[in-house]
Amino acid sequence: MQDIEEIYKKYFETVNKYLFCLTHNNNISEELTQETFYKAVKKINTYKGECKMSVWLCQIAKNLWYDQCRKNKKFVNIDEANLLNIQDLNILEDQVILKDGKVSLFKKMQNLDEKTREVMYLRITGELSFKEIGLILNKTENWARVTFYRGKKSLKEVD
Repeated sequence: MQDIEEIYKKYFETVNKYLFCLTHNNNISEELTQETFYKAVKKINTYKGECKMSVWLCQIAKNLWYDQCRKNKKFVNIDEANLLNIQDLNILEDQVILKDGKVSLFKKMQNLDEKTREVMYLRITGELSFKEIGLILNKTENWARVTFYRGKKSLKEVD
């Protein structure tokens, strides 16, 4: 098994970006990233190596985010929560997105349904393969590929 510190260094950015895509809040994503690695250390003996370490960590992260949403009773409608969180983005986050020229893309993506948007975020910002996306979302690789294609098509129609 890899050294825990090595795993942290290698996957911190991937998990943090994934959580930022879900939360749209840098502070929450960083806090949940730390909690993800804490939980991963406690549960490292359950990792069987059937998927990539990054996929396993993102699954933990997603579950922590959903748990937090339920605890805060913000899980009523993820689309509403995401729209509210977009308005709360701080200047630093806006600058990062602007640098990459992705602001208009992310705005358009807010009109997509939750699962399509999540696939798009994972593919674009998380740079995950369709197989990894399918594993994270408990779907097939083909489902992830088709969902991404349909999302791209929807975004082109908006132009």
